[in-house]
Amino acid sequence: MASALKELQAQLENQAAALNKIQKDIGKNHQVRRQYTVQHGENEMVQKELELLDDDANVFKLIGPVLVKQDLAEAKANVNKRLEYITAELRRMDGTLKTMEEQQNAKRDEVMKIQQRIQAAQAGKAK
Repeated sequence: MASALKELQAQLENQAAALNKIQKDIGKNHQVRRQYTVQHGENEMVQKELELLDDDANVFKLIGPVLVKQDLAEAKANVNKRLEYITAELRRMDGTLKTMEEQQNAKRDEVMKIQQRIQAAQAGKAK
């Protein structure tokens, strides 16, 4: 009986460690997602500003410490591509997050079941 209890406790520790890892990964996902959301907002603002410009307006791009003149159409295309990329990354991260949350719930259920088995084993031992 004691060896079965030790085995259950070892299982509990393993599952709890796996649950903690999933929770940390979810936290990292949220952090990266927030960064992408901020970048998306910034790029939307740039896109709106570019739309307000006349076709012959001067547009400059910061490359290192230097401002380089850039074609307006090229600047708009770059911003649109960046927005497409960020949107795709946000969708991908949402899918990953959903999967990780499902894994988290499954691990949480496993931990609870093992805890119940330990309690049942301890209650049976106490009789």
